[in-house]
Amino acid sequence: MPEASGPDVPAPVAAVPEDPDWLPPEFNTGTAHPARVYNYWLGGKDNFAADRKVGDSVMAAIPSAPLLARDNRAFLGRAVHYLAAEAGIRQFLDIGTGIPAAGNTHEVSQAAAPDARVVYVDNDPIVLAHARALMTSDPAGATAFILGDFREPGKILADPALRNTLDLDLPVALILVALLHFFTDDENPQAIVSSLVDALPSGSYLVMTNLTADFMDQEQAIRATQAGQQGGITYVPRTQAEVAAFFSGLDLVDPGVVAMQAWRPADAALAVPDGPTSYAAVGRKA
Repeated sequence: MPEASGPDVPAPVAAVPEDPDWLPPEFNTGTAHPARVYNYWLGGKDNFAADRKVGDSVMAAIPSAPLLARDNRAFLGRAVHYLAAEAGIRQFLDIGTGIPAAGNTHEVSQAAAPDARVVYVDNDPIVLAHARALMTSDPAGATAFILGDFREPGKILADPALRNTLDLDLPVALILVALLHFFTDDENPQAIVSSLVDALPSGSYLVMTNLTADFMDQEQAIRATQAGQQGGITYVPRTQAEVAAFFSGLDLVDPGVVAMQAWRPADAALAVPDGPTSYAAVGRKA
């Protein structure tokens, strides 16, 4: 992955203690979590030994993993800005939020449209501990956080915090960035996505990225997948056609399903990945 695809990845800072007092007693710091591995790759401090072990193992197979994390954040920023500034979207449902970092959905959307309203959803208690940062909103808009699971879309949609923040009679952008590759086909993530999209009105959008092995050799992909599995994290690379299937019935926004660096890049020179990447796309519900 070219270094120019984003700012230099900072060296990870000192991690939090393995058993900090502010965590709930039932929290297991010995099990890796995707949000905290991602945080580690972004140079954050909200991760534990188990997360760093998985992160390092994946990096042994894919040295550019931290740059992939950066490129995901960059795509999120471009997509959200497009939706708020060009498509007129004022409501966002961001599932698989992750630990707060620069360029969160509410920051990008409200920079373009101060009245934007955002609901974040994640199943990691550490994200809940940081929810106050996620709910710092422009006074003209609103943000809320739900501790919830993508596998339970009905609970997410029925949550009072969502109902008090979003009007589901008006268009909503459903954001599933760097999330769906943690779910196997046996878990039927496509059906879950469809149930969420079906609950949203015409004019709503789906935004997603999913890891792919299409730009890497098979052995490298296997090593990276195995590294995650050994740490308890599933990685499911998908082909362009498999990612496109999530958008069945939706109108794809140009340029369609492409490597995430190629989705409306600020610099055309960054549009062609030369290594591991994710597919990205934005689709509109007619």
